[in-house]
Amino acid sequence: MQINKVGEQKLFKLFGHFSLILLVAGSSLHAQSFEDFKRMQNSSFSKYRDSRDAAFNNYLKAEWEEYSAKNSKPLYEKEKPKSITPTIEKKVKSLGPKVNIKIAKKVEERVVVKKLPQAKEVLDNKDIYIHFFGQKLGFNIDYAFKTARFYPQTQAGIANYFDIMASSNYEDTLREIRTYAKELALNDWGTYLLVKSLSEVLYSNLDEQKLFSWFFLNKLGYEVKIGIGSKHVVLMHYSKKIIYSTPSFTFGKKKFYVISNYAKGSVGRVYTYKQSYPDASKDLDLSLKRLPAFQPDLQKKSLSFKQLGQEFHTSYQYDKNLIDFMATYPQADYETYFNAPMSSRTYKSIAEDLKKKIDGKSSSVAINFVLNFVQKAFGYERDQQQFGREKVMFSDETLYYNKSDCEDRAILFSYLVKELFGISVIGVKYKDHMATALYIPMKGDSVRAGRRKFVIADPTYINANIGQSMPKYKSKIPESYIIVKSDKR
Repeated sequence: MQINKVGEQKLFKLFGHFSLILLVAGSSLHAQSFEDFKRMQNSSFSKYRDSRDAAFNNYLKAEWEEYSAKNSKPLYEKEKPKSITPTIEKKVKSLGPKVNIKIAKKVEERVVVKKLPQAKEVLDNKDIYIHFFGQKLGFNIDYAFKTARFYPQTQAGIANYFDIMASSNYEDTLREIRTYAKELALNDWGTYLLVKSLSEVLYSNLDEQKLFSWFFLNKLGYEVKIGIGSKHVVLMHYSKKIIYSTPSFTFGKKKFYVISNYAKGSVGRVYTYKQSYPDASKDLDLSLKRLPAFQPDLQKKSLSFKQLGQEFHTSYQYDKNLIDFMATYPQADYETYFNAPMSSRTYKSIAEDLKKKIDGKSSSVAINFVLNFVQKAFGYERDQQQFGREKVMFSDETLYYNKSDCEDRAILFSYLVKELFGISVIGVKYKDHMATALYIPMKGDSVRAGRRKFVIADPTYINANIGQSMPKYKSKIPESYIIVKSDKR
């Protein structure tokens, strides 16, 4: 298949005759003869199983256009503080009614081993299997998947790959992906990782892994695009919300993000098509409204801190498979993290220990105890020093790591205070800092969000009581507020 003359000239200009070199040496790239490739290509032109594929294939063969990537803005305009100077510890004034913490019975993360086809005799009947956050998953695959190749490594090669896959018996694999995604309660990010994991077992070539993901994500209804940039395939995901520190391309009014380049810099220019796969309009929604139902890998951890000379200890279990899943996340918006659930197993154990210390205390004393717990139970360290990049943590992650910075503590504290006391809380974002504020009738430093006044509670300002801002932020107007929704699970 030939691209038109104008398109060919553009590709040569971009890649410096890279395509011509590959056409000469193509057979050695994948250890397959030219005759093998021709045979696969010819067999792919059989009748497509999906009527949408014929029209879409025409998009892939038409002249592509050049697009330039833009880098999304960082989460913070300024660097966060290198260190936090504690304030002098003072006893909080006793105000409000006495608390009696009620630990609601939440639906525990499901252990789905029995629901998924885990039996040995079932797995033995599968063509391949993957290990996915502690779960062994088997798949039936068509032989064409293994023979489909990105050859030649040009626009024509992408169309050739699509031809082979669209003509294959892909329905069984697609059905299994949907089944596992449902049984494991995967959100969009989890579904993407499932498809990506399967691609990594099938192919060692990164470009072919991306082409496989592109094909199946389109079939799953996600709006994704593929293109060629810097001599390699570029996979782009449509997202309605900003994905920070990730290059993006704009098509019409929609932004498509290059997830594989998260926190790695720009991808420069890309040649691709305008149209999207028919009826594939789902955006990549990173919100985590429900935790995945992985087979748990339970481990234990303990935390402690001192308040006014008295020491507090808590021990809890965490699921390492869940922590590993969260570690894969790109930089989503703050609403995603502030409104994600915590593992109910972890929350229950911490809440029970906190209950022993705060039941019968006044509201101000009880809430302040939880605030001091989050301030003191972890070391402070910025993400760049700990991870080499900006990383916002989910509540479970903050409890897992020994160190954290301001937004991580704000997310954890907001979850605990919302669950334990049922009060409204918001995130308070400055240009280089994150705190929280509570909708409670107390005096002290405060902010106005809408028509309501919220009293500052800073989980990073060590020893600070409710109503105490860091001196640096007392007179500063916050950049934005993050609404924390009530938990109705």
